[in-house]
Order: sequence, then structure tokens, then C-alpha cells
Amino acid sequence: MPLLTLIATLLVAQGGLGHYWRKITDRTFTGMYHANAFDLAMMIPYFVVLFVLAVYGLHRYWLVYDYFAYAKNVPPAPPSVAHWPRVTIQLPIFNERYVIERLVEAISRFDYPHELLDIQVLDDSTDETRQVASDCVHRYAAQGLPIVYIHRTNREGFKAGALENGLRTSKGEFVAIFDADFVPEPEFLRLTIPYFMDPARGAGIGMVQTRWTYLNSDYSLLTNVETILLDGHFVVEHGARSRRGTFFNFNGTAGVWRRIAIDQAGGWQHDTLTEDTDLSYRAQLKNWKFLYLPQIACASELPVDMNGFKAQQARWAKGLMQTAKKILPRVFRANVPFYVKTEAFFHLTANISYPLMVILSTMLLPAMIVRFYQGWFQMLVIDLPLFLASTCSISSFYLVSQRELRPKTWWRTFLYLPFVMATGIGISVRNAQAVIEAIVGKKSEFARTPKFNIAGKAGTFAKKSYRNKAGWIAYAEVALGLYFAGTVVYSILRENYATVPFLLLFVWGYLYTGFMSLSQVYFTNFRFGRATPPAEMRPAATGAPGF
Repeated sequence: MPLLTLIATLLVAQGGLGHYWRKITDRTFTGMYHANAFDLAMMIPYFVVLFVLAVYGLHRYWLVYDYFAYAKNVPPAPPSVAHWPRVTIQLPIFNERYVIERLVEAISRFDYPHELLDIQVLDDSTDETRQVASDCVHRYAAQGLPIVYIHRTNREGFKAGALENGLRTSKGEFVAIFDADFVPEPEFLRLTIPYFMDPARGAGIGMVQTRWTYLNSDYSLLTNVETILLDGHFVVEHGARSRRGTFFNFNGTAGVWRRIAIDQAGGWQHDTLTEDTDLSYRAQLKNWKFLYLPQIACASELPVDMNGFKAQQARWAKGLMQTAKKILPRVFRANVPFYVKTEAFFHLTANISYPLMVILSTMLLPAMIVRFYQGWFQMLVIDLPLFLASTCSISSFYLVSQRELRPKTWWRTFLYLPFVMATGIGISVRNAQAVIEAIVGKKSEFARTPKFNIAGKAGTFAKKSYRNKAGWIAYAEVALGLYFAGTVVYSILRENYATVPFLLLFVWGYLYTGFMSLSQVYFTNFRFGRATPPAEMRPAATGAPGF
């Protein structure tokens, strides 16, 4: 509101909207401007980048269209199951001492015949999680739960290696996988397994994915933004792709695989950081069908610190680009419809927008200066539509997902949309680095996302282990935020008020991610004025929670 008041005051001071419109449409000096080499060096890359971003933005509109156009293509309810199959449940963990007991407790409550379960805790931990997890497993095993503890002394293959190692001794016809921060409901297997057992259409199903929900959505502004971002993926992206019949991916957790589908696709491989997407595409290229079941929800914990969130997003961005390099040639050669190949291309290469966003960020100010001398009318006719195609598609994308999930309160999403868009801009530097590393073939470790057993608005991550460092990128984000603050000042001085709202998204996005990353390193409990947290809760020697 203060910004709108400032802009309104400036408009009045300059003679009102009429003066502003006459300035935009003034053709007095038309034809006097001639582009030089510097102008062309600025404008050609600027429009190329803006055009590519607009194409990916238009693809989001296409996903929204597919979501509604194929709304009837949802799997029918399966028939009841007479004989339940054996299921292996894999719980891969790495240094998860705060949440492993919560996960095992949730699995112990499964409403499924225990004699048909084969539960594996696959632990690659290097800290006291080993003792906590081992004690927890032994405690539940003594109570009759069919659970075993498998610890590796190396992290070869990271999560994919742990899952592959567990399969060597697994007994189940089906494999359910849950990450450490998930809390599945007791009826999870009774709701998902029947789809595989359907005599009419279940034999060709290789994987079933459920929708994530979140235990701590309202913890902070960041977790509210994360909720909207992930809801967009699970509602519109997964919904559109599964309804249209294009390839979509297993999300690494909260899903069930048919064991033979894993084997026929070549098993878990660890040459990408998104082993789940890699295996998903290889399985679908082997003609296995995937089902997405949004009506079945599985609760999870969102990252609560900015550095953990950025590490997670960077891993996904790098992994998808690695998968694109590995899988897209096979997709293009496969005997699948053209629209399947097209959607696979947009899905796996979407993160190229992050380095393009960084390039656009550095070029906006010189491009604005050049465009100012070319005339405002051209800026509105050419630049503005491309900006709208790049940015407004994000709004429609996330609004649709919230309206589908929360029909009575979805309008509140409007309040968060500027923060959603700004956060997407803010993480572009870290994600751009990850994408470029994937393109040039630079390998990196599987950077886990730290979780702290936080639900609702309660709890804290201050004084707990596992927090990621900010690194140099946080300072680069702050520098870009200040750079765009100067760009806003330039726009106001040039009376170019139409660009100010767009530029403010860059200012807020870069400053928010940069300062939050730094503040949560030096002020660990910082999340907009919360009270100082209590001392860390540490596990007792028995593995039970200690205080």
C-alpha cells in the first residue's frame, strides 16, 4: 500500500494519468532513434531470453488446459481385494535423528496384515541417528513388527544405493517407499494396493503416487510459500500429465512400486540426483503405466530454514537436468506419441529457466535504458506481453491448484502470490548454479534436506544439527536485490511506473532469500519475530525422545 500511494502521488505530481498516457503514446521523435552495436548487443540476448522464458510460461497455461480438458480421465475406484499381497516398506534415512521415530511409529500403525509386511530401515547415517534408529527398530521388532535395520558403512549411490541394497533382501511383490519426514496414514496400503490388484486394468500398473500434504504449512511465510509451490506440482502438473496420458514421475516417497517394474527398468541407478524421476521415465519407456491418486494424501514436513529449502530446490533442479541429458534421447527415439515427447521435454528441461532468469536479471537495467530511448510505446507493445506470458502463467498455475484443494479459501492465495513469485526469483541464483553444473557434467553429493520434527507453528530448528550453510550465493542474492532497488529508482525517475511492480518482485525475492539465508546462520531462530526457542530436544540413549 505505501508503494501504491507513492506511485499515485508521483502521477499526480506529474500531471495525472493523462500526462502519463500522452508520454507513452508520444510519437514526436519517432524515427530519430537508430540502434548502435551496443544496443543490439543488449537487446538481442534480452529478447532471446525473454522469449524462451515466455515459451515455458505458456507451457504452464497448457498444463492448466490439459488439467481441465482431460478431467474425466481419472482412474475408477478399484474392486475389493480378496488376497492381499506381500509388501516391502523401505525407509531410507541419512542423519535423521529428529524424525526417524515418528516415521517408524506411523508405519507400525498400518492397517495391513503384519505377516505380509517386510519393513526395512535403510540407514546410511554417520551420527547418533544410528543408535536412535537401531534402538527404535529393535523396540518395535520385540513387539512383533516385521522390521529390520540395515546400515551401510558407505553412501555409495546415496539414496538410490540404499534402496537398491535393500531390494537384495526384500520379500515383497510391491515396494512402498517413505522418506524420513513423512507420516503416512494407517490405511495407506489398503487404499493404494487395490489399484495394482484390479483384474481389469491393474496388471500393467508399475507405480502409484499419492499427493503430499504438509504438517507445518503455517509455520512461517516460507512454509506457506512452499505449500503453494508443491501444491501446484501435485495438483496441476501431476494431474494434467496423468490425465492426458503423458509421462510423469514418482516423487521419491509416498508411493508404491511393483517390484518387477523396478527390475525391468534397470533398477535404481545413481548417476543423477533425481533417481526417482530417472527410474520413472525408464519404467514408462518399458510400457509400465503410472497412476496418480490425489485423493490419497500423505503428510510430510516442509523445510523450515531458507538454506535447507534452497539446497532441496537446487538438488531437484540439478537432478532433473541430469535426467534430461540421460533420458530425453531415449524418449525422442521411443515409439511414443509426439505430445508425450513434447511434454517430457518441457518437464525435464523446465529448470533451464533459472540461469535464464539470472541472465535476464543482469540485463534488465541496461535493456531499460536502451528501450527508454527507443520509445515507451514499443516497451508496452513488445516487452509487456512477453513479461506477462513469463510471469502471469505462474499466477494462474498456482491459483488453480489452490482452488481445487481449498474451494472455500483459495482466494487467500492472492495474498501470497507476490511472495511465491519473488521466492522463485530469489532462488534462481542457487538453482542456476545447479543447472549449469548438470549441463557441464559436474558431479556432487546428494545434499539431504534437514528436518527437525516440526508440526504446525510449534517447534524450532534453532540449536539443532544439520543446518546448511549460506555460502557465497547469499551475498550474491543481496547484491542483486540492491541492484534491482537501484533499477526501481531509475524507473521512477524516468516515470516508467508500469515496470515498478515487476522490478519489486526481483528486489523482494533476492533480498528475502539472501537476508534469510544469512540471518538463519547468524540468528538461528529468525523467522520474522518468533520468541527465542528453548534448548534443543535430544534423543535419550534408549532411542526414546529425551528432554
